[in-house]
Amino acid sequence: MTDKPKPRNSLAEQELDKAQAQFEAFDSNIKEMTLDRMNKAKEEEKSPLQMSQSEIEKAGDIYLKPKRSIPSREKFNEDYRSDYEFAMEYVRFSAVNKEIGGEDIELWTKPFAGMPAQEWRVPVGKPVWGPRHLAERLTGCKYHRFVMQQNVSTGTDGHGQYFGSMAVDTVIQRLDAIPVSDRKSIFMGAKRF
Repeated sequence: MTDKPKPRNSLAEQELDKAQAQFEAFDSNIKEMTLDRMNKAKEEEKSPLQMSQSEIEKAGDIYLKPKRSIPSREKFNEDYRSDYEFAMEYVRFSAVNKEIGGEDIELWTKPFAGMPAQEWRVPVGKPVWGPRHLAERLTGCKYHRFVMQQNVSTGTDGHGQYFGSMAVDTVIQRLDAIPVSDRKSIFMGAKRF
């Protein structure tokens, strides 16, 4: 911060000190926003996917493949082979884009070192088959909504009392992947990812 200006009278100096104290209180409140504190925020309610068995069967089998792939220079660590095989299993899910309804989802994945980075285009609202790591990546797309709490007093001065404190309101699911099960996917071993 820059140096404090030199006021000509004591009243202006007192006002500057009050403003500085309010700024420091707000700054310390923002610094308290740790990841642990943000993760304690309640999550928004998820609405279950409503697809009938006939809609699922009519959709057919759509298998996703990466749009493009960029090879990795890293070497794959064989200690993670079982995790890799689990993440690469194909599961059936339906993608949901809650931010821009109906628009296909485009994203990149690279779940393990040594694997290529892959770009995926996932259609929404249709049951598709894709690797488990892609479905898990979709379910992990969240953000925190910050709001000012109006009921918290942050300070008072000659002009009145000030209210407001920064807090996490909710955690909002931006993208989601909802498991789709029918007779065929149960037979092929699809589980909750």
